[in-house]
Amino acid sequence: MDIESRINLVKQVGEEIITEEDLKTILETKNNPIAYDGFEPSGTNIHIAQGLLRAININKMAKAGCKFKMLVADWHAWANNKMGGKLENIQKVGKYLIEVWKSCDIDIDNVEFIWVSDIVKEEDYWKKVMQIARNSTVKRIIRCAQIMGRKESESLQASQILYPCMQCADIFHLKADITQLGMDQRKVNMLAREVGPKLGFWKPVVVNHHMLMGLGQPPKNNLEGAERAIELKMSKSKPDTAIFMADSPEEIKRKINKAYCPEGIIEENPILEYCKYIIFEKVDTIKIARPEKWGGNLEFSNYTELEEAFTKKELHPMDLKQAVAECINNLLEPVRKKLEKSKTAQKLAEEIKQFKITR
Repeated sequence: MDIESRINLVKQVGEEIITEEDLKTILETKNNPIAYDGFEPSGTNIHIAQGLLRAININKMAKAGCKFKMLVADWHAWANNKMGGKLENIQKVGKYLIEVWKSCDIDIDNVEFIWVSDIVKEEDYWKKVMQIARNSTVKRIIRCAQIMGRKESESLQASQILYPCMQCADIFHLKADITQLGMDQRKVNMLAREVGPKLGFWKPVVVNHHMLMGLGQPPKNNLEGAERAIELKMSKSKPDTAIFMADSPEEIKRKINKAYCPEGIIEENPILEYCKYIIFEKVDTIKIARPEKWGGNLEFSNYTELEEAFTKKELHPMDLKQAVAECINNLLEPVRKKLEKSKTAQKLAEEIKQFKITR
């Protein structure tokens, strides 16, 4: 695959790339650059942004030649007081998440799962954490609280101050050329680009992927950019506006039927987002079943066609919702079946149901 094709694949993932020139240099000089993604095992329900969308993005990057290091951030979740601060419970959730991604057909040949609980045993890791901390102000680190789902105004525990220093060190300890994370992780990635050269490391290329919207009506405020994206993103803490990997067909239909989807409006429309970022990434066409009196069935072979019809009000929101619910369920059904057949996944699923969820 030529350089331009590889770059285009990465650009399909990155809503923002810092910088495209740096990305081109990495791909020109390395056939298999190391890309890093990390996840905090923080809940027993895994939504489609964490499951389906993450697998789509990682597989695209792998197709572009990237070798992924997926960091299971169990110590980070511990520092962030997730799962009641019980490390053993956090680790079981992490193991279950890995089973979910395998069931989503993640490109396992190009993905290595690495546990923070293993790398914290290495003295050199803590040396990097200390170097990051020594070259950052407390004020700057607190601004990075966003990466933990926290606000700067919150009263943070001392462990949560440590978290951004660790996440920044992770990038260099894993020798990552590229960070592939959501827009909500932008601040710590920019910190890594700033402090890296000062410490004798490098400036990692930052690929910030789009964060899938929740199903609710977008709130009215003056937030923009990454802050607005964080406000809108699908969240486990709002279960009725999130579609989970284990949701039944009936539950998926119920949630989508009540979702925000104003006729003719494409901006901040979650139903259209699911078409663009998930459905058309997995299927060739979307079929809309309609009675003849309303114009008969429709079929769209790409997102642009669908968006144009919706904008012109040639496609009603309820007709679209029915098709989207069916498509999402069809994509989740094979994942559910694989998880049901896996004794490991089933055992972990039963265990983690009992765990206390803490913010």
